[in-house]
Amino acid sequence: MASEGGPSVLAMRLSEMGEKTRQFGGAITDPQKQRRIMLVIVCVALLLDNMLYMVIVPIIPDYLADLESEQSAHVHLVLHPNSTFNHTNQAKSNRDNLDVQIGILFASKAILQLLVNPLSGTFIDRVGYDIPLLIGLTVMFVSTCIFAFAENYATLFAARSLQGLGSAFADTSGIAMIADKYTEEGERSKALGIALAFISFGSLVAPPFGGILYEFAGKRVPFIVLAVVCLADGVLLLTVIKPFSNRTRENMPVGTPIYRLMIDPYIAVVAGALTVCNIPLAFLEPTIANWMETTMHSTKWEMGLTWLPAFFPHVLGVYITVKLAAKHPHLQWFYGAVGMVIIGASSCVVPACKTFGQLTAPLCGICFGIALVDTALLPTLAFLVDVRYVSVYGSIYAIADISYSVAYAMGPIVAGQIVHNLGFAQLNLCMGLVNVLYAPALLLLCNVCRMKPSHSERDNLLEEAPQGLYDTIKMEERSGKNKGYNSSGKCLAVEENGFDPFKAQRSYSEESSEYT
Repeated sequence: MASEGGPSVLAMRLSEMGEKTRQFGGAITDPQKQRRIMLVIVCVALLLDNMLYMVIVPIIPDYLADLESEQSAHVHLVLHPNSTFNHTNQAKSNRDNLDVQIGILFASKAILQLLVNPLSGTFIDRVGYDIPLLIGLTVMFVSTCIFAFAENYATLFAARSLQGLGSAFADTSGIAMIADKYTEEGERSKALGIALAFISFGSLVAPPFGGILYEFAGKRVPFIVLAVVCLADGVLLLTVIKPFSNRTRENMPVGTPIYRLMIDPYIAVVAGALTVCNIPLAFLEPTIANWMETTMHSTKWEMGLTWLPAFFPHVLGVYITVKLAAKHPHLQWFYGAVGMVIIGASSCVVPACKTFGQLTAPLCGICFGIALVDTALLPTLAFLVDVRYVSVYGSIYAIADISYSVAYAMGPIVAGQIVHNLGFAQLNLCMGLVNVLYAPALLLLCNVCRMKPSHSERDNLLEEAPQGLYDTIKMEERSGKNKGYNSSGKCLAVEENGFDPFKAQRSYSEESSEYT
């Protein structure tokens, strides 16, 4: 009986597997389901990048200290074989040098990302979003493997810098792909909000994740786990999006040069806000642990879990902003301004905290405010490109990534010096004051909502529903047949109520009146 049932059971299971394979194949060819899978791929890539960014926080300082101690002991034994080695005095003499090395190592990722982003943004505009995303995941996989097996400072520095190169491609192309696929403002805000939640989760859960695995399994295990997930995400990208499939790229629209976007007054205001609002987080991450140890006598587990409670208010801030933006999209600038005020007030409260429980409240406030700013202003960047330039998003989100990188490049290097020269309290008061003073600058964005996006023109030119970047290709192919749409494919901005404080800085085509 068993021999008769065996083949039938095997055939049934093979049939079930074939059916599931067909269902999956149908799912990845359906545009809506493919868009959701694409969102998952991008969110996992952003999660991995931020986990790799923060997972080294509890690992590398301790690992480098042990490595430095072993090297010093070995050198002393070679030079003075008959004398005893004083670990305490040597540790004190090496501490300053080690702090500098750690600061440079932490900042190297953001510095290289800052340098590469102008090039990666232009590259993404030229070739699309999928191939740069695959390049970014590949580089991140390689850098994670190097981290796992590195045994000296030079190798760790190379791995950290290589991660910055991968992030410049993966982060920028991933966010740009979301903006391209989700063309409606409500859907776009929601999708970008989900991506921001994954970024927050990766940044805040990585230190305890890395610390626990490092303590019980060694240095290599956290990085190997992240490398495996990165490899799986890359395979999913190749399976679903198929970046190397045959499709014409000759007619792709030419994105606006990044230097032109940088001098746009609206975009400059948004980029400045993204930098300023992230300064408290970037400057506190490398300094707060030492401050907690000296003022609160905090334990290692408290220092490791410092930022974890802040994940929940960050997600709450994303959720609230998405809901408010859906009902009142013309107040995006206001949500960002409120977020900056909350960040400023919370930063000023941090030095007054005396216990771990008290410290949790202002740190949650900082992350809640950052969620408001990011969730409100990242979709605004895509909207500005839609109404003022060509709807290609590589360069605009390269600018956003540059804004973040400026804060995180300065943090590990500058923050420690400020604390040493002025004090921890003065650092927080300065960061809080800068955020509060910058908030009124977002008033310049209050009339952005009066610009009409070119959805109506696109829908008239296309026979099917818009799907993203390649719709713009079709628009350009047909633009010669439609009077009033300029030959370069540029989306012409239209004022609804006749007010624009920067009207003198741009000129409108006379033919755009046909679409108002």
